[in-house]
Amino acid sequence: MLNENDNEQENIDGREVAEELLAEEKVDTEGVTIHTDEDAADVTAVEGDYGAEQIQILEGLEAVRKRPGMYIGSTSERGLHHLVYEVVDNSIDEALAGYCNYIGVTIHADNSITVVDNGRGIPVDMHESGMPAVEVVLTVLHAGGKFGGDGYKVSGGLHGVGVSCVNALSSLMEVKVKRDGKIHEIDFSRGATTHPLTVLGDCEDTGTTVHFVPDPEIFTVLTYNYDTLKHRLRELAFLNHGITIELKDEREEPRQDKFHFEGGISSFVEHLNRKKEKLNPTPIYFNGTKDDTVVEIALQYNDSYQENIYSFVNNINTEEGGTHLAGFKIALTRAANDFAKKQNILKASDGNLSGEDVREGLTCVISLKIREPQFEGQTKTKLGNSEVRGIVDSIVTEGLSEYFEENPAETKKIIDKAIMAARAREAARKARELTRRKNALEVSSLPGKLADCSVKDPEQAEIYIVEGDSAGGSAKQGRDRRFQAILPLRGKILNVEKARLDKIFANAEIRTMITAFGTGISDEFDLAKRRYGKIIIMTDADVDGAHIRTLLLTFFYRYMKPLIEHGHVFIAQPPLYQIRKGKKHWYTYSDDELNKKLNEVGRDGITVQRYKGLGEMNPEQLWETTMDPAGRTMLRVEMEDAAEADELFTILMGDKVEPRRQFIEENARLVKNLDI
Repeated sequence: MLNENDNEQENIDGREVAEELLAEEKVDTEGVTIHTDEDAADVTAVEGDYGAEQIQILEGLEAVRKRPGMYIGSTSERGLHHLVYEVVDNSIDEALAGYCNYIGVTIHADNSITVVDNGRGIPVDMHESGMPAVEVVLTVLHAGGKFGGDGYKVSGGLHGVGVSCVNALSSLMEVKVKRDGKIHEIDFSRGATTHPLTVLGDCEDTGTTVHFVPDPEIFTVLTYNYDTLKHRLRELAFLNHGITIELKDEREEPRQDKFHFEGGISSFVEHLNRKKEKLNPTPIYFNGTKDDTVVEIALQYNDSYQENIYSFVNNINTEEGGTHLAGFKIALTRAANDFAKKQNILKASDGNLSGEDVREGLTCVISLKIREPQFEGQTKTKLGNSEVRGIVDSIVTEGLSEYFEENPAETKKIIDKAIMAARAREAARKARELTRRKNALEVSSLPGKLADCSVKDPEQAEIYIVEGDSAGGSAKQGRDRRFQAILPLRGKILNVEKARLDKIFANAEIRTMITAFGTGISDEFDLAKRRYGKIIIMTDADVDGAHIRTLLLTFFYRYMKPLIEHGHVFIAQPPLYQIRKGKKHWYTYSDDELNKKLNEVGRDGITVQRYKGLGEMNPEQLWETTMDPAGRTMLRVEMEDAAEADELFTILMGDKVEPRRQFIEENARLVKNLDI
């Protein structure tokens, strides 16, 4: 979840790409005047030389190599792993079409990757372009069997840029195809064919093997993380029941995992809930098909206060939801209220349970297979097909109504939990209103302990959440008042993993943060209303500091998750040691760094100070080491895998002791700094 950056993370988006292109072309956008008339549009550059001769056309895969971030997201660790997903997705498409039941992924000792499947094999016959079809697929953007016809009825890779992008960004790619009784091979380097398609011999089976080496000229990170690949491949095995996916690591510490789940998404829900107390022991499962749209849903309730819904379309994690999620939520709320009224659990005068009440403690996986999904944007994180809402609504209504009627005892537990959630929500609403009334009577609605910054643009402003008044005092004196705000917290905040919303609103420190941030929380959260672009947690480098940091992260994850998803939460990295020798001084941030520094500067005549708390630093030292954007090191909190993040917070902060003890035993060997 934590990603280190020296100052700020570089995120490539369309605007930045355009600005970079303009900068490279030396275009002065402020000095351009546009004249139009009825006959023609005449564009005249008043300043700068920008004509047809400055326009470049990037042929073939040149565009991918020129702007890799536009195709795979980044050239760091995330983009590196995305290469594997693109190749695996081709094999998954074969599985969805009914022709593949095994996929193998191997990380070799040199961090190259091999992906093998037993599908039909990429076509090798001649294409109308004059090249073998396999060469077209691997060297031409927007080429593939997923744009119409019957090549693939369901596919995630709708844009046809996947495997050709991997080819463009690999220093070596070797592709072997078993098809039509022959073994064929074709080789590439950086998108260009280096060895034409040749026949190696005969075979009886079919399939495709892709071996590639990520290009060191492109990627800043070249080492694969086994667990990152493991999580995604396991997810794919859950979503496609019956398929076997194997992952092997041939590096220094060999590892191997094989995933096969006949239970499909029901097994997925059981996996997600395995550390929690369940209200219904067996997941509720139902499916249905309408207009070529296949809907599968599995859900199970636990005794927690959070909802966890994971939705997928053609194996793509639709993190931002969409019409399928909307249809599910509407049907679930209606079905729960209908049952509660029918069984007289809710009186007519009680009003209805809200969707938020009904989803408390819910773990659910929604998986759709759609022939022509409409995703919003290249990131494919939100489904836009309007007809899907009604399809999902109908299937969920029928499936839940049947389950509720046949399992009244378990259903009553679910309804009773929702009623308790409704009561807590009402108490939280009253607490909200009380807070708002107090704020309206005060001269300033901002908390008194907040030392705010003067800049009003949230993109420029940042707030430090500081442990204790002593550190808060140093931070207030050492900060740059123009853009840095300081909010000291007194003691440890409430563990929100064990509390409902009414208890959360009753906690003074949490109310202070909510007011300072300006976004609201839970269902009222609005990222556009944030007052700060960076929320920076700055705690002491001891056990208490780590605990406070974890409590804060739990609160952000459970009730302000978009702050993490959009990269607004950071962790400050204050130094552990100050080394003095004569008039010179240095700061080090780990024991290893300390020892290395002592071996440059020598150990004679030196003084080493170990910082146990931020309050031990004077304002100048705190600014110099931890708050000055020119020299500070910060960790950005990221969420690579929502399911894993949820499980970790449940283990560390939940009621059950046994999973926490097991986690500590399994990870004790990884501890580097133990503060006793």
